[in-house]
Order: sequence, then structure tokens, then C-alpha cells
Amino acid sequence: MSERTLRGKVAIAGVGETIYYKHGQSPDAEFKLCLQAILAACKDAGIDPRDVDGFASYGGDRSEAVRLASALGCKELRFSNMFWGGGGGGVCGAVANAGAAVHAGMANCVIAFRSLAQGQFARYGRGNQPATVGGDDAFLAPYGLRSPAQRFAMKITRFMTDNGIRHEALRSIAMASYHHAQSNPNAVMQGRPLTVEKYEASRWIIEPFHRLFDCCQENDGAGAVLVVPADRAKDLPHKPVYLLGAAQGGHHRSNAPVHNAPDYASAHFKTVARNMWDMAKLGPKDCDVVQAYENFTGGVLLSLVEHGFVDPKTANEELVLENLLVGGTGRMPMNTSGGNLAECYMHGLEMVNEAVRQLRGTAINQVAGADVVAVLGGPMVTPVSSLVVGTEATL
Repeated sequence: MSERTLRGKVAIAGVGETIYYKHGQSPDAEFKLCLQAILAACKDAGIDPRDVDGFASYGGDRSEAVRLASALGCKELRFSNMFWGGGGGGVCGAVANAGAAVHAGMANCVIAFRSLAQGQFARYGRGNQPATVGGDDAFLAPYGLRSPAQRFAMKITRFMTDNGIRHEALRSIAMASYHHAQSNPNAVMQGRPLTVEKYEASRWIIEPFHRLFDCCQENDGAGAVLVVPADRAKDLPHKPVYLLGAAQGGHHRSNAPVHNAPDYASAHFKTVARNMWDMAKLGPKDCDVVQAYENFTGGVLLSLVEHGFVDPKTANEELVLENLLVGGTGRMPMNTSGGNLAECYMHGLEMVNEAVRQLRGTAINQVAGADVVAVLGGPMVTPVSSLVVGTEATL
């Protein structure tokens, strides 16, 4: 019986992105931004856009596959897929779904993408406000719990309290992203360095989150990756980046309603991480770089713990700035292009692009000799997803 796996079967051959804008400042419509990113990924891979035959996205992306195929002049559309769930929980799942379609023979050349123009469609999550509330909101909204920051803060506060984790750990996560963004010309926060004094002086959103610095941006733009069979990638211009492991979903009752999940203080990666590492035949100690989705810095803390990168008992000692930076003494370089906090909040797709650049050896903040990169998707929503990518040396 053959092993069921994506490990080494498919590769990311091209990456593309637009200029990243602050919320509402893109001069172009969302669909045009999406096309720009896809065309850039195809050019990067040396592939004619008309040969793309599949699309995968997440977060309810409005750029529909049939419309993209028509605009690009695709010869045929063989695969279209949307990862269920909101926000960035599906970023790695969309890439994995593209890989699964290629490996299964359902398509040959699939684009995984995300596009946002919040100036055109209103703030993310606010474009279609219902007249009445239902589900969890019916129990939460009357008491003032309306924003993700409020809901996630409760989980993170519980986790930090139970494990004695100090706020300085969250500060280090934010400062690492801002530090790396300063050398990235496409980072929205380039030229706006973050100091300890600036961080500590910022006003609270809701404990444990400070204004701006613990919370992701809101941006316009688009990003895309192009996935092909592993054997085809070897004939294309760039060093192939192979999918080693991927997983999605959530553990038992991870989405139990009204904050009633039995494992409350969780980012929902516990079984997802185990399945990802099993497929990759690797572990956190094998990773050279981590790209960890920041909706909020506290979510990164939980993600790192549940993927095995950080022990909650020693988190205060591990999550210090020098350990997270490229170069110097950094033992776990993280979010090396600026991440959601300081590069762009493209719901994590920009982190997949940065993982590819690290493995090609072309990143602005390059980690020397990087062979394995983990990308951790959006935490604390359900379902969530993560992936591990590597160079040919890892196969």
C-alpha cells in the first residue's frame, strides 16, 4: 500500500505580490490586485498564465476562480477551491489544497492566493453587517464582546496567567516583526521602527494588547503562489520549494460555542501540528525559520507553544528579542519580512511568499543556509492550518 502524503510531491514554483497599501489606499480594485499578484507569480515561475488550470483561496475571497480564469485567458479550469472559515486560518490550507489537487491529477498548475481591497469593500468582516445576530454573537454581542481582539484576549490572558508568562514575551514578538520590516521596501511599516519606549507608551486596546503593536494591520493588496508537480518544478527557473508537510482542522470540540470549548486557552493547533510534523517527518528543532501568523501577538505565543517551538514553562526566557532576529544570536528567526504586524496583513499569504524566498536564498533578511521553514496559519479561529516547506536537500 502506497503512503498517502504530499511530502515532496509538489513544489511552489512561483511567488507574486502587489505593492502593499494601508487600508483603503489602493488605487486599484481588488480583482485587479489579485490579477497583478497572479501574473507576478506566473512570471516568477516562467509559466504562461494561460496554463494555470486551478485556483485555491480562503477567508471568503471575492476574486472568483471562473472570473480569474476568464481574465487570464486560461485554456481550461480544472480546479476551484475555497477553504472554509474566516480570516487567516486557511492560508496554509489553501496552499495544501492546491498541492493536493496537483498531486491527485485534478490540475497541473494551481494558484493559491489572497486579495483584499478594504477601501472598496469596507473593513474585513464589516462589509455585510446583519440586521440581527445569531450563533455565538447572540450570547456575546449584548455584553460588549464584538471584536476579535476582545474574544481572543480572554483566551490569551488565561494562558499567560496559568503559565506565568510576562507581557515582555508579546513585546518581543511585535518588535521582531517591526525590526525585520525596516529593511523590507514593500513593508507598510518600513521607516516606522518600534522601540521599547514606543511600545510601552502606546495605549491599550484590551489587555494584553497595545494599540497597533500587538494587533495586525488592515491592508489592501494581493499575494499568490503557484504550485506544480515536483518533477516539473526542476525544469523551471528557480530553486524548487517542496511541500513537506501540511495539516488543517482542529482538535476535539475546538469550536464549541460561546467560549465553552473544553480546552479554552488554545490556538487550536494541537492535533493539526502533530499531523503536520508526522507528514513532514520533521519536528520544530529541524526548522531554520518560522513564519507565524499574527492576528495578535498572543496568538503567536499560543501557536509557537502548540507547534512545539516554545515550552510554556520557559517562554519568558525563550521569547526575547535577540532569539527572534535574523543574525546575531537568533535561535528562532521569525517573521523575517515583517509579518502581518509590520509588512502587510494579507491574511498570511505574504508569509508563504517569504518562506519561499528564504529557501531560495533571496530574502532581504536572509537566514544563512535555510533548508526548512514552518508557516503557522491564523490562530484561535477554527479550522486552522499550517505547513512545512523545504529545499531539495530535505527530501
